[in-house]
Amino acid sequence: MVIDQNERRKSKNLTAAKVNGNLEPGKYHDGGGTGLFLRVEKNGSRRWLQRVTINGRRPEIGLGSPPHVSLADARAKASKHKQMISDGLDPIAEKKKNGPIISFAEATVLFLETKLEGLKSQRHKDQWPSTLNRYANPILGKIAVSDITVNDVLAVLKPIWSTKTETASRLRGRIEAILSWATVAGHRNGENPARWKGNLSELLPKPSNISVKQKHPALQLKDVQRWWSELIKRDAMGAKALQFITMNASRSGEVRGMTWDELDIDPEQTNLETTTRDIATWIIPASRMKAKKEHRVVLTSEAVALLLSLPRIKNCSLVFPSPKGKQLSDMTISATMKRMHAEDLKRGGRGYIDPQVKRPAVPHALRSTFRDWAAEKGHDRDMAEIQLAHTVGGTVMRAYFRTDMIESRRSMMQAWGCFLRGDN
Repeated sequence: MVIDQNERRKSKNLTAAKVNGNLEPGKYHDGGGTGLFLRVEKNGSRRWLQRVTINGRRPEIGLGSPPHVSLADARAKASKHKQMISDGLDPIAEKKKNGPIISFAEATVLFLETKLEGLKSQRHKDQWPSTLNRYANPILGKIAVSDITVNDVLAVLKPIWSTKTETASRLRGRIEAILSWATVAGHRNGENPARWKGNLSELLPKPSNISVKQKHPALQLKDVQRWWSELIKRDAMGAKALQFITMNASRSGEVRGMTWDELDIDPEQTNLETTTRDIATWIIPASRMKAKKEHRVVLTSEAVALLLSLPRIKNCSLVFPSPKGKQLSDMTISATMKRMHAEDLKRGGRGYIDPQVKRPAVPHALRSTFRDWAAEKGHDRDMAEIQLAHTVGGTVMRAYFRTDMIESRRSMMQAWGCFLRGDN
């Protein structure tokens, strides 16, 4: 007989040492007939729950989490609830009557105070409150977390599940995290209505079955030189960062987070004859790379010239800082391209539309434009992929492929710069 790992009963009569030790995911029931058990989640989090019978119902009551609530404390709470039920009282109703009731919007604020501190990506820090405020709070915001049901969560997700599947899937996980926090904090009881497996998975189609990943709209090769000539006229820091992104086919986050100590150039150097492209390099540490592997970027003389033209802000290590000395936002870079498109249309031009997806080009797809150019000009495929910091080849091939082709990439990137300026 196969027993669900999360439902199977573990040995009874828990001990403090066992509660605080290494436990596999599942339920660990305590003896004594109070219905007390410890639930250990797959992510390692654990919480005390008590299964009781009240007027024919079988709800679970949250009792907090170790180590804040010890085994002895949990047993005492469970015994108190058992006695209340014997006396004809409903401990859940009494808790709602006497305890603080917080809404989903209030729980979101309290949850994010801690959650956002642990996120390294500024983009993710912005996305959490943005998606919750846009989609969840209009429906769930005023509802007490203790009263939120599966139908309430479905009311949030269904309108965007098929049209914005990736956003909806992430939103579901964020709602689940907030409600999980609310349970541990003692503001709600029972199962999490935003849980996917065995819950919403039965009511919504699997994301991978309906999600169609759309391409980012890219700049056409025939528009590159016209677009570049307009971009280099702009002096704002966002435009300068976009120039550097384009020159090196880099990701926005890599450039926005760049610091001066990652650059193998002399920041005091002003004579470009001695700061040649043969020695200038940008070394991005593994911690800032998507593949978690150090990446070397060759810098042409034009890229070095751009870097040396930038102001240095006291006590700020960022190469492309915001006016307040913080990291530029992704929206700042995107807004530059949107303005360029709008201004070109206003002048009577055709703008910068990707004919395949019928939308204006965006910064991230400049990498696709570079890749198309490299293929058109016959540059080595692996060399272009390495420049883009993509993983090249399978496991066996990578074991033997130990070079990053940096010397060959110098000439390729110089040719790319010539193409941007219309010199070839």
